[in-house]
Amino acid sequence: MPTEERPKNFIRTFIDEDLERGRYTKVATRFPPEPNGYLHIGHAKSICLNFGLAADYGGHTNLRFDDTNPAKEEVEYVDSIMEDVRWLGFDWGGKAFYASDYFERLYECAEELIRKGFAYVCELSAEEVRAYRGTLTQPGRDSPWRNRPVDENLDQFRRMRAGEFDEGKKFLRARIDMASPNLNMRDPAIYRIKKAAHHRTGEKWLIYPMYDYAHCVSDAIEGISHSICTLEFEDHRPLYDWFLEVLDWPQPRPRQIEFARLNLEYAMMSKRKLLQLVGDNLVDGWDDPRLPTIAAIRRRGFTPSSIRLFCERIGVAKNDSWIEMGWLERAARDDLNPSVRRAMAVLDPVKVVVENIPEGEERRIEATYFPDDPGRFGARELFMTREVLIDREDFMAEPTEGFFRLVPGGEVRLRWSCYIRCVGFEAGPDGKVTLIRCLASEEPQLPAKKGRRPNIIHWVSATRSQPAVVRLYDRLFSVPRPTGDLSAELNPHSLILREHARLEPALAAAAPWDRFQFERLGYFMRDPVEGTGPGEVPVFNRIVTLKDGFAKEARKAKA
Repeated sequence: MPTEERPKNFIRTFIDEDLERGRYTKVATRFPPEPNGYLHIGHAKSICLNFGLAADYGGHTNLRFDDTNPAKEEVEYVDSIMEDVRWLGFDWGGKAFYASDYFERLYECAEELIRKGFAYVCELSAEEVRAYRGTLTQPGRDSPWRNRPVDENLDQFRRMRAGEFDEGKKFLRARIDMASPNLNMRDPAIYRIKKAAHHRTGEKWLIYPMYDYAHCVSDAIEGISHSICTLEFEDHRPLYDWFLEVLDWPQPRPRQIEFARLNLEYAMMSKRKLLQLVGDNLVDGWDDPRLPTIAAIRRRGFTPSSIRLFCERIGVAKNDSWIEMGWLERAARDDLNPSVRRAMAVLDPVKVVVENIPEGEERRIEATYFPDDPGRFGARELFMTREVLIDREDFMAEPTEGFFRLVPGGEVRLRWSCYIRCVGFEAGPDGKVTLIRCLASEEPQLPAKKGRRPNIIHWVSATRSQPAVVRLYDRLFSVPRPTGDLSAELNPHSLILREHARLEPALAAAAPWDRFQFERLGYFMRDPVEGTGPGEVPVFNRIVTLKDGFAKEARKAKA
């Protein structure tokens, strides 16, 4: 039975009722991705739901690849899907299933449908099928081949399998009701001719089953109790049940339950559009950290537990809705905050010369990784030197109202170190500040303005810091609910590079996948792919800001 900590939802209610009535004695679910692309955050919700439900009820979940369209499937996608499911923390018992495992059984069931008068070989073209199908208000028309004799249908179907006909010339249809108010029941296709090599079966098969048919029969073969699908399959449920009924499948049969898919703002969840983004080189591959694919989310620095937390918080609903991106970002912060070490980084450095620190002098400072819990992870060493670097945005030569960081004649405190007071600065011909001159002190030298103590800013030693490239990611789309118009809706500032960033000395030992909170800047992870070779400058990806403020960098870039 489900754990008490788990929130109740309508799917759990259905499962509880089925178990209480004895419809099933155990819970078996499945996650059935098509290996024609990389999984995205919407699939993560389905993975967490299917594997989570089965685990809570003491059952199991099958990972089954719906590999029925060889023209679009690749082994690369199979491997990536397995990696994604494993990364999220779920296990499928060591054995992955494939719809192609059942091709012979599916074919035999199709012949049984023909013998029972529930299927026929049709020769209408795709355009004719649409014309014959009817509309929501008008019934469809029978195909001229709907009443073929059983023996002729069997002969035609076997010749389809033998490869005697070209693609599109013939297909097998279910014989149901062309006047049904549910268009999915108007003699849907069961098999089509597709002369393409399959990544597992090679060229053995020249006909392939359609999803609606392969799905339910595969579920039944595997003994799945609850076939949990997204909401767009609700109108397909009568067809799911019809196939198993006319095949006289033994009880208990699987029960299909639908839930609302995940629609995440500022993200594109269409696999076709994701393929276009990758294929048109609008992003740097399937794992580009701006994408909503699980591979991209992983490379950006999100943890599996943060994704599971996100999926748990948004819950399971019956009606479609949009989830704000802030829910995902908040889950990441809540997951990272208690476990990630703090450090300092300067992303857009400007040099500060502290004139009352002698040349060559170094003041060693011990700084804890967790200021609120000093014993956690120990401490690291900082070096206060005559020349330090601060972020350019922390100094303003002509301060505007409300700017409380370093200004001419003003004072700030360097995190973990001393106070510095600006006594001058230099700028280039373009007005850009090139150097700031300051004096250091252990205590504030200026009277507090309006009761405010000097602001604290981060810094690194100019001579002891480490170079790095830092990637600041914003939303890939500029509109919250993109329609797919890539030319108009892509955010031109979705990636901002800081190629001259400097990090505190301890981060020289950071390994790929290591995560840090760069104080005042956000959570970052060292990239596992780029900047990892000998002598290469490390690359850090921003996972998420410390608060909702991703658009700030984009506004600065536009200015």
